[in-house]
Amino acid sequence: MSPSARKHVSSAGFSLLEVTVAILILTIGLVAAALLNSRILSGGQQSKYMSLAATLAAEKLEDLNRWDVDDPQICVASGTTSEGSLTSDVLQTTTCSTGPSATVNYFDDVSISLTNASGNCGNSTWGCFAETVSSVSGGNTVYTTTYHSPDGQISTTPPSPTPPTSSTFHRRWIIEANSPVAGTRRVTVLVTLEDLSVQVPVTFQMSLVRP
Repeated sequence: MSPSARKHVSSAGFSLLEVTVAILILTIGLVAAALLNSRILSGGQQSKYMSLAATLAAEKLEDLNRWDVDDPQICVASGTTSEGSLTSDVLQTTTCSTGPSATVNYFDDVSISLTNASGNCGNSTWGCFAETVSSVSGGNTVYTTTYHSPDGQISTTPPSPTPPTSSTFHRRWIIEANSPVAGTRRVTVLVTLEDLSVQVPVTFQMSLVRP
């Protein structure tokens, strides 16, 4: 083989090696970009759910804060230090020291979604923010959905035994008497996302102190 032929073969082999290395580098870059994009999407999803959990915790605290101090929804029975639980679902008859008594569930499930259901949305063109909250009535769990339209219209459906299909948050709350000081009660709400497809568990806890 002549020197010129050997030079041509060597040059061709080096060019093929360059292409192989370039393809390898490009592949590594694409895989890294895909992983980064996946992490960004996952982080954005978790941030969204965490924000929703915080909103639902604040919403429940606001609801519990509106009850009178002697209402079973917020009172603590004589001889006990707290009502409700953050670790288990509590459904019980609570009797206040002043006399009123009622069956109270210290937990619920909340499902939220966006919809344009014309039969329920005040303005189906713009769509609605739908919030479905569970409650216990006569020993049975029922679900009530409230639709909030962007123009301020609000409508609520009658309670239904059919649970929602969208991602659900589970809320539990506890009411502690004479905490942190005598004459006050501390109300704490714990919100947990039940969607197992979210890799990093989403939980949010919030408290308030009231008379």
